Amino acid sequence: MLVAGRLVHPTGVQSGQVRIVDGVIREIGTDLGSPDLLFGDSCLVFAGFGDIHIHARDDVSGKETYKEDFTTAAAAAIHGGVVHVADMPNNPIAPIDDATYAGKQAHLASRQVPIQVTLYAGIGPGTRPLTKLVPYKAYMGHSVGDLFFTTLEQLDQSLAHYRGRHVSFHCEDPVLLEEHKSAPTHEERRPPVCEVSATRFALAMIEKYDLTGKLCHYSVGEGLPLIRAAKQKGLRVTCEVTPHHLYFDTGDITTGNRGPMQMNPPLRASSDRAAMLAGLKEGLLDYLATDHAPHTLAENEKGISGQPHLDTYAAFTTWLMRDAGFTPMDVARFCAVNPGEFVNPFTAPKKFGRLEPGYVGSLTVLDLARPWTVTRDALKTRCGWSPFEGVTFPGSVAATIVEGRKLSPV
Repeated sequence: MLVAGRLVHPTGVQSGQVRIVDGVIREIGTDLGSPDLLFGDSCLVFAGFGDIHIHARDDVSGKETYKEDFTTAAAAAIHGGVVHVADMPNNPIAPIDDATYAGKQAHLASRQVPIQVTLYAGIGPGTRPLTKLVPYKAYMGHSVGDLFFTTLEQLDQSLAHYRGRHVSFHCEDPVLLEEHKSAPTHEERRPPVCEVSATRFALAMIEKYDLTGKLCHYSVGEGLPLIRAAKQKGLRVTCEVTPHHLYFDTGDITTGNRGPMQMNPPLRASSDRAAMLAGLKEGLLDYLATDHAPHTLAENEKGISGQPHLDTYAAFTTWLMRDAGFTPMDVARFCAVNPGEFVNPFTAPKKFGRLEPGYVGSLTVLDLARPWTVTRDALKTRCGWSPFEGVTFPGSVAATIVEGRKLSPV
């Protein structure tokens, strides 16, 4: 396949062509031949976007596949311009050791999904590292599922066995969560102090155990100086931010939408939202990661936290570019390059994230001149709703190309 258009690199945008052979980029040039796909001046061609924090709700138990499974999550990803994802481990049968991880891998393979899915292993009380190289997830406090800690000391004891590993942290202090559990609203039950306290602890653990650390779905402006100082100190730490913490804040919560607007960590003040946008633009925050958390609307109304975002991933970036002051190069950095660098140690020999020979021939193409209004009937996620319903993004996905195959739009 030969693709031509305006190619977006981290350093700039230039017209060019991408030759993909056997699913891999073989050449980048300006006059490689007659293209199979030609995208006009309103389009931008990126290395394929990656969402490194999703919940596909699929494991060998099958208990939660009424919300989503690997097949429907992959369909939503392709619809949203995403070519690779990393799936979290808080399943009914959590992948916490070689046997349970292999079981989830085999189950994923049976789904035969067209995109790359990287699986996190879970860290819980008493767990030990796997014998193979995988990314790990540690839930400091109770969220969705049973894989969590009740004290930070308990987490410290477990992390002592994971020295030098890749560990991602859900930063909410379990002791402070317990102290605030009787507050009247979800936001007050999980206040900013819980995240800031947990951030300090996670950064201390990253240093103590020489971890390659990642802070998930960051939301509190007060914590950003701690992250900046840790990076300046030389700690190997990166940080996610979600579409919902960039677009919504507590001012968007009403009596009618409180259920669908609930997630962990919760929405924050408008000043925190502004701080997340500034941190992402600066490069202090490294990834746009959705925390795609498909639940039924009935479950959300009953207080189960999480929003689905895979279908809208790439379209959301057109809002970042038009309305929030981000450049295409910024988007390439936090949607392609950095997610690729995160997963590449686990996906070898496949390499994601750059328009360069030797990298996977998967592309995300955006049309900035074709707006998209999000409607429920267009969604591919099994849970069947989006917090962005009725929102018109200024651009849309022109094509999702996975290893040389154009899969979206169909």
